[in-house]
Amino acid sequence: MINAEGLTRFYGTQCAVDNISLHIKKGEIVGLLGPNGAGKTTTLRMLTGFLKPSAGKIRIKELNIDENPIKVKRLIGYLPESAPLYNEMLAYDYLRYIAAIRGIEKGQADSRLKHVAELCGINDAMHKPIGTLSKGYKQRVGLAHAMIDNPEILVLDEPTSGLDPNQIVEIRDIIREIGKEKTVILSTHILSEAEATCDRIIIINRGKIAADEGIDTLMGRVGKESFVNIALKDALFDNVRDVLAGIAGVTEVIQNGIDQDLLKVSICFDAKRDLREDIYKEIKKHDWILMEFYYEVQTLEKVFRDLTREN
Repeated sequence: MINAEGLTRFYGTQCAVDNISLHIKKGEIVGLLGPNGAGKTTTLRMLTGFLKPSAGKIRIKELNIDENPIKVKRLIGYLPESAPLYNEMLAYDYLRYIAAIRGIEKGQADSRLKHVAELCGINDAMHKPIGTLSKGYKQRVGLAHAMIDNPEILVLDEPTSGLDPNQIVEIRDIIREIGKEKTVILSTHILSEAEATCDRIIIINRGKIAADEGIDTLMGRVGKESFVNIALKDALFDNVRDVLAGIAGVTEVIQNGIDQDLLKVSICFDAKRDLREDIYKEIKKHDWILMEFYYEVQTLEKVFRDLTREN
């Protein structure tokens, strides 16, 4: 459905997206996940044809986006982070205006307006000025805009940004319903949203793909490892690593940095075993000055942090 190879985008000398490749199948709901500034919006703008890549190729349903820009854009409904709505217009008039711009004939437009109003839950807002609607309803009108000409692909940039918890759940439910018929790509930096909405997650960090996995595979990492995080005063990492790595069951010893004279270290081990006592005994045995000691189990948040932390 969507194939992008070697996508790169520079803004001046700044590389926002660095040689990424994406392959998205028909009917998938794919989450583009990453911290702010990771390159998510730039990637979506390139996939929708609103921004030309500095390098790389994009094909949508076997159509080259450079050679067939109009045909490709007709396949895509796009909702940017700040939905471009006219606050003074009634929601009904605005959507009819969009339908006319998209070349939908009047008879068909009536049918489409009825369908998207029902799907997006805006029947009771259709004859109200958009400027008087809540943020959640404005986002629904934006979704209806993106859906008006029945696109095969829906691209949503931070669709729940700025919404309250109830509105987030409502928009999530709408996206899941749309995903039964469409290919959906959405960007977010909220882990719980990606987990609740998507079939697959692509994590982007500093313009590169850090992970591309089905939600079940990614969730399979959760709870498999435990960590003890320690801070030692006036200790050398090489010595600490050699000693703690020798404990049966320890899989990795990682330096997390030095804060003034404190050496910060994470010790990783299988979650089925509790090695806290063994680790503490070794620290005491070697007379290291222990300033911090806390236990952590692998979570989705930690998977995300590990994949997106700065080098």
